[in-house]
Amino acid sequence: MSKLTPKLQQVKQASRELATIPDAKRDQVLIALADNLVAAAEQIIQANALDLAQMPEQDPRHDRLKLNAERIAGIANDLKRVAKLPPPLARVLHKKELDNGLSLKKVAVPLGVIGVIYESRPNVTIDVFSLCFKSGNACVLKGGKEAFHSNQILYSIIQRTLQDAKLPEQIVYLMPAEREAVKDLLDAVGLVDVCIPRGSQALIDFVRDNAKIPVIETGAGIVHTYFDASGDLDKGKNIILNAKTRRVSVCNALDSLVIHAKRLQDLPALTEELAKKQVIIYADPQSYTALQDHYPEDLLQQASDESFGKEFLDHKMTIKTADSIEDAVAHIMRYTSAHSEAIIAEDATAIDFFISHIDAAAVYVNASTAFTDGGEFGLGAEIGISTQKLHARGPMGLEELTSYKWIIQGQGQIRT
Repeated sequence: MSKLTPKLQQVKQASRELATIPDAKRDQVLIALADNLVAAAEQIIQANALDLAQMPEQDPRHDRLKLNAERIAGIANDLKRVAKLPPPLARVLHKKELDNGLSLKKVAVPLGVIGVIYESRPNVTIDVFSLCFKSGNACVLKGGKEAFHSNQILYSIIQRTLQDAKLPEQIVYLMPAEREAVKDLLDAVGLVDVCIPRGSQALIDFVRDNAKIPVIETGAGIVHTYFDASGDLDKGKNIILNAKTRRVSVCNALDSLVIHAKRLQDLPALTEELAKKQVIIYADPQSYTALQDHYPEDLLQQASDESFGKEFLDHKMTIKTADSIEDAVAHIMRYTSAHSEAIIAEDATAIDFFISHIDAAAVYVNASTAFTDGGEFGLGAEIGISTQKLHARGPMGLEELTSYKWIIQGQGQIRT
């Protein structure tokens, strides 16, 4: 038994009490937490500054780590949005009556205890708690050491809010920041019902390969946008710019542009604004030739085979030339992480082919992949973006944090 087992046992016990909390009280707690965060904004920023001081500004994670008054207000607004969402528990998902008179209902219930491992995004501390609390789940949080001070103050505000509401503090537990604590979480059979890693591909691979408890893979995004022969130039310019540069450090940011060979002459126009944002392009031979003398020399490099299939999380992207939509789809499916993929096209046949052949959690037509987000999808917030198929796929909100049980009512029936 590890030294953290008693803590996890307390969380498991507390999770059983969550179902008795009225929905109205859950919402009141989330609103109170939102107000408490805004009131403590200055203290949160000060704690966050201690973490930021340990990370170089050029590190792509720096933007994810940073908290300011605007972002804290955004987190608070997300809490209030979650509070306004319909309660996900006790929903009757299916019901029927059998010929023998048995009445069957399939009813939504919490998963139980959800463990989340995340890196340099302290907002995840609040997002996870809010969604778990609203959906009747206890949560175990394992943040990274780079966000230690930020996570600690956010956790203390959650604890204070629960104390004020006279609710058990054990329904949420922030694990020690040390890497060794990860093993205790992954070994917590019978205490933690599911683990959700949020972060780099290396983190997700480690959790999947070492967990003894169920895992939902989320986060890593190797994102492509295909500009078809029928693509609209103005739409393409705006979509590509937004998908790549809105926030380069997030998992839905564009990593690779695939362009039909017939539209190479439009590549300088499609990438013109990217140059102003100092985006480094790794181009295959055809696209490199098309961009020579049209894109800053210091930002244009020739791609190698190793350039593709990377989640850059930086002002970098690749360009691949495709001779057909079939060629484009084959390239994307070779390198995709099944997160978000997009097509820019006006031809309905090309669009239908792309939609039916691309296997990803989110498939876009003439829109930026930046929209792959729980808030943007109307979920209030997200606990992660699942890139697998079992249980949940895409942004995971309240409904995705529930399972179900069958309730069977009879009048004395026995099976012969």
